[in-house]
Amino acid sequence: MADLPLTANAMTVLSRRYLARDDEGRVVETPADMFRRVARAVAAAETHPGEDRAAIEERFYQRMARLEFLPNSPTLMNAGRQLGQLAACFVVPVGDSMPEIFDAVKWAAQIQMTGGGTGFSFSRLRPAGDRVSTTKGAASGPMAFMDVFNAATDAVRQGGTRRGANMGVLRVDHPDILEFISAKLEGQRLANFNISVAVTDEFMAAVAEGRDYALVNPRSRQITRRLDARRVLRLMANAAWRTGDPGVLFIDRINADQPTPQAGSIEATNPCGEQPLLDFESCVLGSVNLERFAAPGGVDWDRLRGAVHDGVRFLDDVIDVTRYPLPQIERITRANRKIGLGVMGLADLFIRLGIPYDDERALALGEEIAAFVERESLVASAALAKTRGEFMNFGRSRWAETGSPPLRNATTTTVAPTGTISIIAGCSSGIEPLFAVSYVRHVLDGEELVEVHPIFRELAEATGVWSDDLGRILAQRGRVRELASVPADLQAIFPTAHDLSPETHVRMQAAFQKHAHAAVSKTVNFPAEASADDVLAVYRLAYELGCKGVTVYRDRSKAEQVLSFGDGTPAPEAALGATTIEPVAGDAVCPECGAVVVGDHGCSACRECGWSACG
Repeated sequence: MADLPLTANAMTVLSRRYLARDDEGRVVETPADMFRRVARAVAAAETHPGEDRAAIEERFYQRMARLEFLPNSPTLMNAGRQLGQLAACFVVPVGDSMPEIFDAVKWAAQIQMTGGGTGFSFSRLRPAGDRVSTTKGAASGPMAFMDVFNAATDAVRQGGTRRGANMGVLRVDHPDILEFISAKLEGQRLANFNISVAVTDEFMAAVAEGRDYALVNPRSRQITRRLDARRVLRLMANAAWRTGDPGVLFIDRINADQPTPQAGSIEATNPCGEQPLLDFESCVLGSVNLERFAAPGGVDWDRLRGAVHDGVRFLDDVIDVTRYPLPQIERITRANRKIGLGVMGLADLFIRLGIPYDDERALALGEEIAAFVERESLVASAALAKTRGEFMNFGRSRWAETGSPPLRNATTTTVAPTGTISIIAGCSSGIEPLFAVSYVRHVLDGEELVEVHPIFRELAEATGVWSDDLGRILAQRGRVRELASVPADLQAIFPTAHDLSPETHVRMQAAFQKHAHAAVSKTVNFPAEASADDVLAVYRLAYELGCKGVTVYRDRSKAEQVLSFGDGTPAPEAALGATTIEPVAGDAVCPECGAVVVGDHGCSACRECGWSACG
């Protein structure tokens, strides 16, 4: 299959990041060659009785070449090549001693050099100013060491293809939580990190009841002070309104649902938050492109079933052929064999079926798809267990406790953001709505890719609506709703992220979370003029609806963002979200406790009492 259905933007991404090059840096591989390389390398695991390696390789190749299924980026980049590290997600433990901390820095560098993203919980570290018995000095605290990890990532180039990505997590009851929440208000601090607060059920109960909660020193287990829970949640919302960080992880819910509690507690996730993992655990991800399974009147469930079964088999094979960067990672990954099969192209599927993303029919179909993928992925995993054996920890897993048949994999489903693989597939990312009908995507170290949604152009041309003038309007406006030159029925099926209510975003995330064994990467997008109260409402709703975490992003709240439309200039009403951060005066003080505040004129925060003001 030499003629692959690839867009110009897909070819740009492939040639810059994925296709093999010779010693002179020249591309020596076609996309078909890449898919064949990957299929052959992954199918090398097909060594069990009755398995036809050549036939399975061809099935894997066809799935990728038809853009029906794609694995995570490290698999496309490294399969069949010298590096051979194919997993996307890793969690590295950070212990409360200098040797353990700098071991973690070393391990993270080794992982990032192979193309993996790393997540860390810093919750075990004693707070700043706490005693250090060996030196009789004072502890630096989690934030000082996060700066060290951030600097190390700056010095590491991931496999020569991309800069390292990190997730930093701190429990909401850690004594340094206020500094953590407000860290991104300091401009470029922790630029290589996404950060998330691990929120407990006890904290959310305190929020609901309007009371305070305890901060606990992780070294001594002593309560150090108490904070107003509603004020702390408000600080999270204000900081996220201004910078997009922190996200929120509902850590008790994550552990209540995790399949192998006897193997340890989960404290952190991968950089995008969809994969909670145990210490040293890794996970391989892949996504089915739902648009490819649109059929007259609905979804071609039989074809989708085949893609899910092939996806599970592919990802299970990846576990066996991967070259792991650390022996600790190999041990626990093989013991649990977690895979994360997800979806992309959901918004495109809705468009093909004529269903608006913000219609109740879309929510119902989304949940039906999520349930189908979960059910069929478990059937596929159980079938593999019959010929290959169950995952090592199955007997003491929650699956065994509930009477499940033996499974090959501790988890089978997740929803990843699908970043660049959705560009390769030419579809909408993950379960996200369209960001815009026409937009500029900033990728590849500053390169800009202009995208007009192909289905919109196809339908607009078919109905005689398309014109160069409309193209120019869309390039600036991004949206078609409330655009008089576009028919109402066409407007209805092309809502963008900013056309949708925050509730619509969260409800779709919750629908998929019901059937995701890991978590769901989904961004609740806000227009520039949204308030911090809107963010606060999303946090509460996500918790109420059973999500395992939530991430928000207010348009133009960062100097650089992945997707934009128009000329990138903030609207007048978004002045407080302007991209230039102007620090508050050095002697600015908290109006309540008198401590020095941090942040900028758009949003400032007190790290002593949690007071904050945005907008």
